[in-house]
Amino acid sequence: MTENDWSVPETDLFDRLRTAIETDADAVLATVVAVEGSAYRRPGAKMLVDADRGGAGSITAGCLEDEVRLLAEDVLEAGEPHVETWDLTGDDEIWGRGVGCNGVITVLLELVDDTLAPALDAVAGGTDVGVATVVGGDLPTGDRSVYRPDDGFGDAEGTGLPDWLTDRVEAPLADLVEDGKSETLTVEAEEGTVEVFLDGITAPPDLVVFGSGHDVGPVVELAKLVDFRVTVVAFRGAQALQERFPQADEVVSASPRDVADLREWDDDTYAVVMSHNFVDDRFTLAELLDTPVPYIGLMGPRDRFEEMREEFDEEGVEFSRDQLDRVHTPIGLDLGGDAPYQIAYSIVAELLAVANDRTPRHLSDRAGPIHDRVSLSTE
Repeated sequence: MTENDWSVPETDLFDRLRTAIETDADAVLATVVAVEGSAYRRPGAKMLVDADRGGAGSITAGCLEDEVRLLAEDVLEAGEPHVETWDLTGDDEIWGRGVGCNGVITVLLELVDDTLAPALDAVAGGTDVGVATVVGGDLPTGDRSVYRPDDGFGDAEGTGLPDWLTDRVEAPLADLVEDGKSETLTVEAEEGTVEVFLDGITAPPDLVVFGSGHDVGPVVELAKLVDFRVTVVAFRGAQALQERFPQADEVVSASPRDVADLREWDDDTYAVVMSHNFVDDRFTLAELLDTPVPYIGLMGPRDRFEEMREEFDEEGVEFSRDQLDRVHTPIGLDLGGDAPYQIAYSIVAELLAVANDRTPRHLSDRAGPIHDRVSLSTE
């Protein structure tokens, strides 16, 4: 594992997992399944460890990664999953104040095999998915079933959990999938007591960037690093070449009047309009306002947007307050910079805040824990 591999986007980590499955590589997946107190990452964080101790991803800020690599060797040798708990709440310099976390962290280490494939394939196809995995109790550790919002557990893909268990966890797992969160739940029933890790995995949100100028590249690059699936749309004969924006998932050429037909627009798609052409931007804005996208970032000063609104009024085109509230212009958060990457940081930071339903502010001003806590029940 190189110095940079630990911080790869989750989409990159999932791609590496799929490659490991397809090539039948010897590898271990480490997943945080429970946290008590403070920790750098929450349940659901994943780390891939190769047979040579390389890999990608992280479960802490470096506190436990070496320990996880050592345990991964044991898992590879034994061929069996393993659950390990680290208590980092003490005062000693080894597991207490000498590391960056101050909580109890439980991690599942398991062989990478095709029982992971259904969930990875679903996410790659843009579908949210839930995975229920046994991490303790009266059933074998590592047994799992895959849940989809449209048909529940369906055929219980994976090694398969019994119906009495999937019936108990389906409702809480559905909530976790909707929120993109994960947590371990203890299920007590006549058939036995089982600890089940419920992993709500959401497909990456889509970002569509309209424009092909030099300032588009930094936005695409940073958005990809925080797990957006990015499409670049070039206007007016601009060359829609993938090599111009190599980090983008797709680069297309279109007319502003055809925006509505470019794709299926939904409330998990975000748009940034930065063609720097007044006419193109105005047509694009009008098209986007008739879609359900929750965020439309418009590059340029506020006066430019007001001029667009005046032209809409002259044409008899009216937009509701709910529509206009989705327009963010000037685009981005007030971070004070004006260099291309500084502007891109402010745009992507605003995108993240909207996507995560947060009001941007200093974390030092936030009361309570940084990460939202999850409370589950089988009732």
